[in-house]
Amino acid sequence: MEHELDFYGDIRDPDIRMLYDMDHVIFDQEWMKSVDNFELYYMYRDLYRNEEEAEAIKSHDLRYDITIIPPGRLGKEYIKTAGHYHPYVPGTGYSYTEVYQVLEGEATYLLQKEEHGEITDVMVYKVKEGGFVVIPPNYGHMTINASNKKLKMANWVCRDFESIYDEIRDMSGGAYYLLEDGFIPNPSYDSVPEIRFMQSQDDSELGLFEGTDMYDLVNDLDRLKFLTRPQDYLHIFEKIIA
Repeated sequence: MEHELDFYGDIRDPDIRMLYDMDHVIFDQEWMKSVDNFELYYMYRDLYRNEEEAEAIKSHDLRYDITIIPPGRLGKEYIKTAGHYHPYVPGTGYSYTEVYQVLEGEATYLLQKEEHGEITDVMVYKVKEGGFVVIPPNYGHMTINASNKKLKMANWVCRDFESIYDEIRDMSGGAYYLLEDGFIPNPSYDSVPEIRFMQSQDDSELGLFEGTDMYDLVNDLDRLKFLTRPQDYLHIFEKIIA
């Protein structure tokens, strides 16, 4: 297959996100009416180097994925992922979290927090190769490739839930769209706060250091408990959000 991924000798075929899978979240609907369906980006889920690591990852309720987003435009808009929220950890008021690392290229991550039907916070991270972004509890998010290069990124996430796409789809996308001239608010939302532009940075408490391959946390998976038990790491997430 053309888009096979070689992960330490394990050849994987992708799940493919098609344009028509995302027709409700595209800004340029006139453009949408004029184009045929085509492949947007490629997702390789549940990766591991060997069976021993696979069992360790599963025993910690985790999953390691890679996503590849080629450069391109969706009409007036830069290519992006569909965007989603995470469900709440049972018995808590906090959603599952996630961490991304850019392996190649450059990513723009848009994070938004919804409370009582309103968007109360929007953060944008521009992350270069080797950098990280942590998705705090109760934030939805999407990834944008606003560069002219392939974006390859990895993520660690809890394997025990399915992402929630409906909320962002029903609002025709995220709180903002990224066009060539910059971000514009999504008029489907009654109001959105100003974007807070954030800096990606190391976090020694979480074991995240720029330029180091975060897959190597497979050797110390307890460092990733913030993904499955975010309620125990609120002090770290408060620092990240601030």
